[in-house]
Amino acid sequence: MTTEQTLPAPTSAACCTTLTGEPLDEDQARDFARILKALADPTRLRLVSLVAAHEDNEACACDLIDPVGLGQPTVSHHLKILVDAGVLHREKRGIWSYYSLAGQTLERIAAFLSPT
Repeated sequence: MTTEQTLPAPTSAACCTTLTGEPLDEDQARDFARILKALADPTRLRLVSLVAAHEDNEACACDLIDPVGLGQPTVSHHLKILVDAGVLHREKRGIWSYYSLAGQTLERIAAFLSPT
């Protein structure tokens, strides 16, 4: 059985600034650039999509290697970048790492990119 999680539509309070609302300060620009840079890579974007499409929006690292056609060390590197940017959460279970979406970060980006 496949379950699908739908994130609520972002509210204006979900993010303090929107792209079209007011100019970003230096810290905000750095924060959003870090997240967007992590998502800008095609492999990382596919990894986020694979996790989102997986049952319960969670996937074992071992389930993400074959679909992207890269070696385990390379996939692990991409996943680390996504975790460090706050796009994915990582949970260690024994020897395996499981990844899930960081909904709050994705909602912030959606709110930021939405016109006011």
